[in-house]
Amino acid sequence: MTHALELEGETEITLRSSGDGRLFAIVGGEAVAVRLRQCFPWSEPNRHLSLRDEDDEEVALVEDPASLAPESRHALEQAVAEAGFVLEVTRVLSIEEEVEIRQWKVETRQGPRSFQTHLDDWPRTLPMGGLLIRDVGGDLYLLAAPGEMDRRSKELLWAFVD
Repeated sequence: MTHALELEGETEITLRSSGDGRLFAIVGGEAVAVRLRQCFPWSEPNRHLSLRDEDDEEVALVEDPASLAPESRHALEQAVAEAGFVLEVTRVLSIEEEVEIRQWKVETRQGPRSFQTHLDDWPRTLPMGGLLIRDVGGDLYLLAAPGEMDRRSKELLWAFVD
């Protein structure tokens, strides 16, 4: 399936989904395999989407998918859903530090999860008071109200909360 993306002030880019789940951008007549990278601010994970090639070079940046034609927006939304998503953490079970890695075990609205972050990657404080964590695989974890979590979760999170 092919969808055309028109980016502000830039040439038209066509996105094509392959049968094996990969996404291709057709730029200047050349097909380039791309993956999505959700850019800062993490509080808006469905905006500011970078399409990157295998060398992690940006092929295109989509600031606001809502400004795209419906077909293009649909293709992009599908790619976002496949690339990663925001999981809402309801409880923190454990946080263990290992060599250069922090291992998290949490419960989310989507079920129990384990994930890793680099020791120097700290959760981001959001304007509304929550925390946002990006794991080493690029998935996002939202702790909407860490101060309202159960006692054990708050004890584990004390180093991350102001």
